Amino acid sequence: MSVRVPAMSVLPPVRRDRVIAQLPQYFRKEAAQHTKEDFNNKVKTACQEQRTGTVGFKISKVIVVGDLAVGKTCLINRFCKDAFDKNYKATIGVDFEMERFEVLGVPFSLQLWDTAGQERFKCIASTYYRGAQVVIIAFDVTDVASLGHVRQWLEDALKENDPTAVQLFLVGTKKDLSSPAQYSQIEQDAIKLAQEISAEYWAVSSLTGENVKEFFFRVASLAFETNVLAELEKSGSRQIGDVVRINSTSNNLYASSKKKQPSCCQ
Repeated sequence: MSVRVPAMSVLPPVRRDRVIAQLPQYFRKEAAQHTKEDFNNKVKTACQEQRTGTVGFKISKVIVVGDLAVGKTCLINRFCKDAFDKNYKATIGVDFEMERFEVLGVPFSLQLWDTAGQERFKCIASTYYRGAQVVIIAFDVTDVASLGHVRQWLEDALKENDPTAVQLFLVGTKKDLSSPAQYSQIEQDAIKLAQEISAEYWAVSSLTGENVKEFFFRVASLAFETNVLAELEKSGSRQIGDVVRINSTSNNLYASSKKKQPSCCQ
């Protein structure tokens, strides 16, 4: 006898350290697009009332782009595998990791796409940009040139996506290798750029793990909130449409009944 396995069962269970009960805070308020201290009230209510629709079944696509050797793979590996490999190997084409979260009691998945930074693999990698809900642009805080290339990476990513439907993050990597004075200067430039491109700025160290977990929890939370709000908007539109159709049907029935009444009853 064959047993039908529910679709959700093929997804891995949520780890205990991937549970998010409160909205993780921004790294720098002046370079954050979302400055509220908590989740949207509509989102919290929907989660409490289990009205999140298909959000628990969805996989939100996140692409990580940036120059060669800025540390994109190390960033993802530090979060997903809690590991750091000092032996650098360039990504050929693309690779991805799946991460499962529980946000406000609702399961939510991120698919983290690690893309190649080498020019010769750019055409291959760019074909995987399509359908991204989150774009993370990484640069090396010890390499000013990599920050200067951010706009080009952003342009390439947005060619394949709706700019109004994508959440942007600008992430400075290798924070452990930068002196306080050096970092202070590049942070000013990075925050200014983040404000100009409407991105949220973070600085991390994949070697030490500094801010890595906090950053990805922030990404997951904001992506989750966006998905729930979109689901509520869709369900609200459907309900309004149903009311219009019901009213229209009721009016037609009423008009029809009026026509059929005998003249003495009118």
